[in-house]
Amino acid sequence: MNFGKTASLRTLKAGSDNLYIMTKKTVFLTGGTGNMGWAGFQELYKKGKFNIRLLARDSKKNRKLLDSYSSDPSVTVVWGDLTKYEDVLAGVAGSDYVLHVGGMVSPAADYYPEKTLKVNVAAAENVVKAILAQPNASEIKAVYIGSVAQYGDRNPPYHWGGADEPQTPAKYDMYALSKIRSEEIFASAGLAKWVSLRQTGILYPGILSVVNPTAFHVPMGGVLEWATIEDSGRLLAQVCEDWVPEEFWNKAYNISSGEQYRMTNYEFMTRMLGALGLPSPEKVFEPQWFALKNFHGMWYTDADKLDEILHFRSYTPVDEYFATMKSKLPWFYSLAFLAPAFAVKMFMKPFAYEKGMGTQWWVANDPEKFEAYYGSREAYDAIRSWDDVRPAPLSKITCGAQTTDAQ
Repeated sequence: MNFGKTASLRTLKAGSDNLYIMTKKTVFLTGGTGNMGWAGFQELYKKGKFNIRLLARDSKKNRKLLDSYSSDPSVTVVWGDLTKYEDVLAGVAGSDYVLHVGGMVSPAADYYPEKTLKVNVAAAENVVKAILAQPNASEIKAVYIGSVAQYGDRNPPYHWGGADEPQTPAKYDMYALSKIRSEEIFASAGLAKWVSLRQTGILYPGILSVVNPTAFHVPMGGVLEWATIEDSGRLLAQVCEDWVPEEFWNKAYNISSGEQYRMTNYEFMTRMLGALGLPSPEKVFEPQWFALKNFHGMWYTDADKLDEILHFRSYTPVDEYFATMKSKLPWFYSLAFLAPAFAVKMFMKPFAYEKGMGTQWWVANDPEKFEAYYGSREAYDAIRSWDDVRPAPLSKITCGAQTTDAQ
């Protein structure tokens, strides 16, 4: 198989009889079958100006997903594994851009923390090693997708921060540690042009239907500045454009869909339930189920910088976007409103008590995690109603030594 650049395009230069050759640039994308990677692949493909090379695990699911592109010469699939250097090298060789999106993420990262650290760091090492092994290594542009998790726990009222914030992962968060170490690999390897784009929580239709114990690891008083899956995909395509300025490279940026996508975790949960026609959090959850600390999330002081350079945001109103997400779910989700609140609570309760992962399992069985996520027995016992965990309207949020209007 030829992993080099594919056929050139013969183009007639405007206002001239001279024929010249314009070579398509090649983009190597890891994680192309995941949420953000797939959105990026679709945006790159729509542009019609790139040869796209995907590294994908060989599975029936991925074979089916990529089958419709098998006859397109602009798309090459390298069936392989991020932890195997030869597979990564096959994708990097001959590429102009390397978009490293792949790796283990939540919820798998929560269930397999040690494996997550090993896989994600090994993948970063392989990608960087393969780039440096190329004869034109100085010309290859490397994009690493980091995470808001790198900033670690930020308790109220300190909700704001930027890309220069210290990186201190929350306790037990091996995923965050893996992202910090992987970013350091890209930043310290001597790559000529690299960038870390730190992804936040991604909004996509499936998020409305995903249920697991990690939902209760999130403090209701915490915040997050979300990004839509469509904006995230456009970001990956835009970063491969020739007009991206030289000063963009060798830095870290925060990704988000903008100011209106700033929500407290309580506001997000309320919107998510509302999109499905379900009652408010107070009706379907117990307040004690939610952790009080040891998570991550910020509202950004600097996220607009990335859009000013790459112009990837659609600025879709947030409530309109939630409605659109619901419309893309299978039809039977439209019947969710028929479920009475007590039935929804009965369905959710086992996740709070799941062995090893549920917050209420920690209360009874894991004193170290209980302390990490609740602080103390006194703090936990003080949760008597939703008034004790529901955040007050955040009209003014502390931003370092300053106070910033949030609404």
